[in-house]
Amino acid sequence: MKPIQTVDYVDINRFMGKWYVIASIPTFIEKDAYNATEFYRLENDGTIATTFKFNKGSSEGPLKEYNPRGFIRDDPSNAVWGMQFFWPFKAEYRVIYLSEDYSTTVIGRTKRDYVWIMAREASIPDEEYALILKFLQEQQYDVGKVQRVPQQNGRGFSKIL
Repeated sequence: MKPIQTVDYVDINRFMGKWYVIASIPTFIEKDAYNATEFYRLENDGTIATTFKFNKGSSEGPLKEYNPRGFIRDDPSNAVWGMQFFWPFKAEYRVIYLSEDYSTTVIGRTKRDYVWIMAREASIPDEEYALILKFLQEQQYDVGKVQRVPQQNGRGFSKIL
């Protein structure tokens, strides 16, 4: 496979904050996740404190929380991170898509085994979702493995395709 490309540049301060996980090729931890969110906070030492939360099994299921730490590996672009859930292992974390207004992003991996589509809101328009899936297919992802993550918002659950 050709190398997976990242975005040219991530303004790390704009990237910080809350992201809703709209869809993913889930890891074993994320299977059957509802209301999944990632929250990033830049620390004084340059690492990224991360809080990953979701309900397991249903929107009212038990709340799970993980706190991995991100390490920027590609300083000029800020688009390649190592994400450490357990010492000493750092998982690859590549920002491969980022909307101009920082409202939507896609995090990928060179192996194309996992992917996360995230947004600042609990849902995105179906047209945007379809364009992101097309983009992922062009990046040689198996989009048949991508699963929508149910997100409860003020009007009930976001539409699940």
